[in-house]
Amino acid sequence: MRINHNIAALNTYRQLNSASGAQSKSMEKLSSGLRINRAGDDAAGLAISEKMRGQVRGLEQASRNSQDGISMIQTAEGALNETHSILQRMRELAVQAGNDTNTATDRGEIQKEVNQLTSEINRIGNTTEFNTQKLIDGTKTTAAATSGSVDGTAAAAATVTTGGTLALEIDGTAVNVSVTDGDAYATVISAINAAANTALGTTGVTYASDNSGTLKIESDTTGSTSSVEVVSGAGSILTDLKLSVGTGTGTDATSGATLQIGANENQSLTVDFADMRSLALGLTGTAGAAGFTATNTVTDGTNNTTVEAALDVSTATNAASAITVINAAIESVSAERSKLGSNQNRLEHTINNLGTSAENLTAAESRIRDVDYALAA
Repeated sequence: MRINHNIAALNTYRQLNSASGAQSKSMEKLSSGLRINRAGDDAAGLAISEKMRGQVRGLEQASRNSQDGISMIQTAEGALNETHSILQRMRELAVQAGNDTNTATDRGEIQKEVNQLTSEINRIGNTTEFNTQKLIDGTKTTAAATSGSVDGTAAAAATVTTGGTLALEIDGTAVNVSVTDGDAYATVISAINAAANTALGTTGVTYASDNSGTLKIESDTTGSTSSVEVVSGAGSILTDLKLSVGTGTGTDATSGATLQIGANENQSLTVDFADMRSLALGLTGTAGAAGFTATNTVTDGTNNTTVEAALDVSTATNAASAITVINAAIESVSAERSKLGSNQNRLEHTINNLGTSAENLTAAESRIRDVDYALAA
C-alpha cells in the first residue's frame, strides 16, 4: 500500500486521456469526412493529396477549356457553312452568265448579285467573332512575318526631293526619310529602317535594294554592302525595295488560337483559323485586272464603301474563268471546314480523356485524404 502516490488512479487517468484524444480525432474525422485534417495527421499524405487536388482541378478546367474551344470552332465553321452556300450561288450565277442567250443588260444584273454576294463573304469574314475575337479574318492564323518584296511585287517607290528628303511609299504607306548627299550605306539604311518601322508600326524590319539610280542602295548576295550615293533634286523610281524580317516581328506575323487542354505547362493545342474573306479566296482583285470588274464593286461588308473589284461576268469568257476561280474558293472553304471539324473531333476525345484522368486521380486522392468510416470508428 502506498500513501503518497495512487498509481492505479494515475494509470486510469492516463488511459482516459488517451482514449479521449483518440475519440476526439475519430469524431473529427467522422464529422469532416477527412482522414487528414491537419498536416500532423499525415504530413506526406497531405503533400501528395494537395498535388493531386491541383491536378484534378487543372484537368477539370482543361475539360471546360476544350469545350469552349469546340464552341469557338463551331462558331467559325457555322459561318463558313453560309460562305459555302454563297459560293454555290455565285457559281450558279457564273454558269448562267456564261450562256450567250443573255444580253449585256442581263449580265449586268447578274454582276450586281455577284458583287453583293462577294461583299457578304467579306462581311462574314470581318464580323464572325467568338467572345469579341474575330475568327476568320486572318488574325488567328499562324504565320511568319513577311519576307521578300512587299506584297511579292515591285510595290515600293522612292524619289529624292530637293532638300534631302527621301520620299518612300512602302505597301501604300508614305515614309519620308531625311538624308544627306553622299551618306554611307549604313547611315541611309538605318534612317530608312527607323522611319519605316515607325510609319508601319513594326519592329525588326530591314530594307535593302540592289537597284541603282538617283538613289543608289546596293547589297550583294553575300550580305556585304557597298557605298550609297544620294543626290539632291529630282530622282528616279526605285522599283523594288526589298523587305525582310530579322529577329523582330513584322506586320504579317500572327498566331492561331491556343487552347490550354492540359493541367500543366506546354499541354496546349493551337487551332488556326484561315482568312476566309473574298480577297484571300481569290474572289476579288485589283480593278481593271484580268478577270475582275473595271471599278471597285465590292465592300468589306460593314459599310457601303467599295474597296475591291469582283469577278467579272460581263462576257462568256470571263464568266467561264469565274467558274474556275469559284471552284477553287469552294475547295478552300471545304478544306478549312474539314480542318476545323478534325480539330473539333480531336477536342471531343480530349474531353473524354480528361474526364477519365480526373476521375482516376480523384479516386487516388480520396484514398489518401478521405476517412474510412469503418476504421475511424
